[in-house]
Amino acid sequence: MQLNLTDKIILITGGSKGIGLACAKLFLAEGARVAICSRDAANIQAALAQLPGAIGVTADLTDDIAAAAMVAQVEAKLGPIDVLVNSAGAAKRTAPEDLTPAAWRAAMEAKYFSYINVIDPVVKLMAARGRGAIVNVIGNGGKVASPVHIAGGAANAALMLATVGLATAYAPQALRVVGVNPGLTETGRVAEGMISTAKLAGVSVEEARTQSIAKIPLGRMATPGEVADTVVYLASDRASYVTGVIVTMDGAASPVVV
Repeated sequence: MQLNLTDKIILITGGSKGIGLACAKLFLAEGARVAICSRDAANIQAALAQLPGAIGVTADLTDDIAAAAMVAQVEAKLGPIDVLVNSAGAAKRTAPEDLTPAAWRAAMEAKYFSYINVIDPVVKLMAARGRGAIVNVIGNGGKVASPVHIAGGAANAALMLATVGLATAYAPQALRVVGVNPGLTETGRVAEGMISTAKLAGVSVEEARTQSIAKIPLGRMATPGEVADTVVYLASDRASYVTGVIVTMDGAASPVVV
């Protein structure tokens, strides 16, 4: 299947690791021109070694001014952004007894505003041009509450609503906005989160991992590449009538209709 992504300009936040890095590799394989963003310059350099032809920009996306400047820098170097993939933020998993107002606020900054601060300038640029696609990699914690991911899950839920709302608002300008909700995926973020899960359950990290996988009907976590396959398809013209939806990828762990 031809995805018609050759020479498309792709911006991937969180593109130096995990799902974001897997997306960058796949977009490049499809002939796209790719920019990745991370707040860590060393992580960008390590990722670029695996992404021939891509460019990297360092920015703290919890800062709206820095996020807007990053977008402007990417467009100055590559041209108008055709596709934005948000995969940057990750709220720290926290046991309920360790939650504080500051922890709730930090979760919203890390996950919600790190996306919104990039979406805001990009969606307006895309609307003015009458084209574009935004794919938000969110997380199923916004749909299924987890005791160690309450604050982060609330940020995810807010992103789900923002995704669908923006899709509706900007559909007349031929923009598409879609969300992908991965379940447990083999990433460093999930591995770090298992520490909090283990603490709450009073078991070892390895046992917490075994118990978590046992709840997935497919019997394993997703790989970053599997999530990337879905993201790249949704960003392509092959998904031209798909907008305003959240695609769950959790191995049937949450068998619900809506």
